[in-house]
Amino acid sequence: MSLHGLSLLAGTSGTTGGKTFRAVNPATNSSLEPAFHEASAAEVNAALDASAVAFADYRARSGAERAKFLETIATEIEALGETLLQRAHAETGLPLARLTGERGRTCGQLRLFAQVAREGSWVDARIDPAMPDRQPLPRADIRRMLVALGPVVVFGSSNFPLAFSVAGGDTASALAAGCTVVVKAHRAHPGTAELVGTAINRAVAACGLPPAVFSMIHGGGATIGIAMVKHPATAAVGFTGSSAAGRALFDAAAARPHPIPVFAEMSSLNPLFILPGAQRERGPTIAQGLLGSFTLGVGQFCTKPGLVFVTHGPDTETFLQKLAEVVRAAPCGTMLTSGIRDAFVENRTKVAGVDGVQLLAAGSTAANDSRTESQPSVATTTAKNFLAHPGLATEAFGPFTLVVIGESDAELAACAAALEGQLTATVHGNTTDLATARPLLAALERIAGRVAINGFPTGVEVCPAMNHGGPYPATTDARFTSVGTAAIFRFARPVCYQSFPDALLPVALQNANPLSLLRLVDGKPTRDPLS
Repeated sequence: MSLHGLSLLAGTSGTTGGKTFRAVNPATNSSLEPAFHEASAAEVNAALDASAVAFADYRARSGAERAKFLETIATEIEALGETLLQRAHAETGLPLARLTGERGRTCGQLRLFAQVAREGSWVDARIDPAMPDRQPLPRADIRRMLVALGPVVVFGSSNFPLAFSVAGGDTASALAAGCTVVVKAHRAHPGTAELVGTAINRAVAACGLPPAVFSMIHGGGATIGIAMVKHPATAAVGFTGSSAAGRALFDAAAARPHPIPVFAEMSSLNPLFILPGAQRERGPTIAQGLLGSFTLGVGQFCTKPGLVFVTHGPDTETFLQKLAEVVRAAPCGTMLTSGIRDAFVENRTKVAGVDGVQLLAAGSTAANDSRTESQPSVATTTAKNFLAHPGLATEAFGPFTLVVIGESDAELAACAAALEGQLTATVHGNTTDLATARPLLAALERIAGRVAINGFPTGVEVCPAMNHGGPYPATTDARFTSVGTAAIFRFARPVCYQSFPDALLPVALQNANPLSLLRLVDGKPTRDPLS
């Protein structure tokens, strides 16, 4: 499939004439064809204006129609075959095996949200029938459900060119809720974005939907992206990326005459605590698993454990020796972009340069700058030093972690209390450790959206129970997740219908319950119709 390098605007292609840019293969530092054309301000406005018009139609479509649409998108993405994988590989340097798995995850979550849309109980229908004879005052018939929020702007993510990009979880959950979507394609993988965007357009046509249900725009985040957020038709924003960019979008949305929510996943150090019994029984095994976790994807996972806390004891030296050994043997890896690599080196140097921080080990092979490579490394410091230097809690987005060694459980508890919001927190401990770990677990529960025991935080299962979010600065709204079926709730709002004739009610709230939804009627869950 040939690429044209244009935005996809409500079923048509954008125009040429503006600024252009090219994708770069990070493994070779060579530019890729074709040139991509940034959208104009007029094209941004036209896309979002059209999205608002299409929303009136799409929000009224049944859950079954939305489900068919999502499933068709998945089928069209799979039909791209090796063309998609090869382009994504060229633009990101990610291995083909990783991209194959990510494509499976992308299509899997599209089909998962199709199930949610088809079943329909996510609308949380609540019915309190009228009580005309209630004393001292009667009660009106009151019914409530969730409805689609409006056009959603989604920002593609650099580190997941498929699963958190054009047809990723934000897009899938927004479409499942009944929202139209306008995507700001990531500049690091524009060809991948165009291929997936074209697949979505094919699904739109195959399902007979308004073309403006989906659009995709090329351009810079500081210009085009901010304009998309500020457009009056935009009802919500989904974003995965840096703290600086996420906060800029959040501030722009809050400054609008009518503020809108921004669901931004930004920064996380994902602290991992290794308790004494676990050190003694599994220290070398944990060291090996830790290496795999903080170097997975060349350390470019939002759940990478960037801080490791251990209590100093007789087994600590053995753990550190094993960690140093496996780190020295670890190969360098190509990072997604030269900008990400440069930011990683800068932040790692910043952390390693703090007084009291010592390099424990680095990969024995030096990084090759011409391949945008980075070298895995690990450093150590004391808990006292960590508490004295807040800058040590700086995310270095890449294959680096800092081991913080405390002299007591109380010191580690103080470190946990000093941390800002996180996506995840992990504790390794044996039965004896965990029996006394409730205070630590409670502290981690206050700062993290997911707490794991005896595992590693990388690898986020797409399932109904998953929560991928956390207190600021991990995300801008700790009440929501960007992964799992609960992600749909970001793009919906409640509406209460009082004293409506049955024929005027949304189908989900009608007496006969024709969709067989699980509804809360008089405070009790039931699928039964109302008499």
